[in-house]
Amino acid sequence: MPAAAQSQTFAMDQYEMAMDSKYLGRLRDCNALLNDVEALRARMAEDGYLLIRGLHAREKVAAARAAIIENLRANNQIDENFPLQDAVVKEGANGGFLGGREEIAGNRAFLDVVESPAIMGFFDRFLGKPSLTYDYKWVRAVKPGGNTGAHYDVVYMGRGTKNLYTCWTPLGDIPMTHGTLAVLVGSHNLPAYKKIQETYGQSDVDRDHTQGWLTRNPIEMVDAYGGQWQTTDFAMGDVIVFGMFTMHGSLNNTTNRYRISCDTRYQPADEPTDERWVGKKPKAHYAWHKKELIPVEVSRKEWGI
Repeated sequence: MPAAAQSQTFAMDQYEMAMDSKYLGRLRDCNALLNDVEALRARMAEDGYLLIRGLHAREKVAAARAAIIENLRANNQIDENFPLQDAVVKEGANGGFLGGREEIAGNRAFLDVVESPAIMGFFDRFLGKPSLTYDYKWVRAVKPGGNTGAHYDVVYMGRGTKNLYTCWTPLGDIPMTHGTLAVLVGSHNLPAYKKIQETYGQSDVDRDHTQGWLTRNPIEMVDAYGGQWQTTDFAMGDVIVFGMFTMHGSLNNTTNRYRISCDTRYQPADEPTDERWVGKKPKAHYAWHKKELIPVEVSRKEWGI
């Protein structure tokens, strides 16, 4: 009798979770609903996210990826003993956060993805009115071992409308081993999360000098508040959209390659924007990390969470 198949195990920071367990499950796509706006809105209200397969043409994403890899290569971050498109990390290189760099965020091939008719048209329909995207773009090349802790996006960009959405775009085929984005399904609507939304979710990293991430421990959140972390393998062209009060993070990148991805934001054009992220040269975070940050343990004790 053949042995039972073993579950795959993935980690966020030092915390391991088995796939298809209480803690970690699989995202579901919404492609069957794309012609039904009301169904999309209902799915967002239910799940806190919309996973859309193949929204962008692969060749457009590949061109954007190539432009970012060329920038990394020019800055001595790529191991050129391997094909450039593999984005293998050079020994000692850091990659990291590339947001706000004009040579990347202003690159035509990149903008042809994140400001394309496909994504802008989607938000026009989903929001029921003309949409806009923040001028600042968050581009990341996450090195081996890197990951993102659990957080709400509102603490970084909550000064305008809360009718604001993040779109995470993998700039390449990104399997879970590369450190895919993971969503804590239920964190936007379970009653247990209300206090988190009313405390941590009202903070502002520039005003309050808080750390941003609520925790590095994904298991803690499920055990204390409920929900389930969910992720999937992503392909070039896929996107995932979620709101300001959907907690998320990412799995560890366990490969020798950069995980190249971007976060971009979209909202109704006629609603207030967060002034830090719009304009010809957005000012971005002007106070965060300019002085010592309050440890998250101290903030959580004050918030009672």
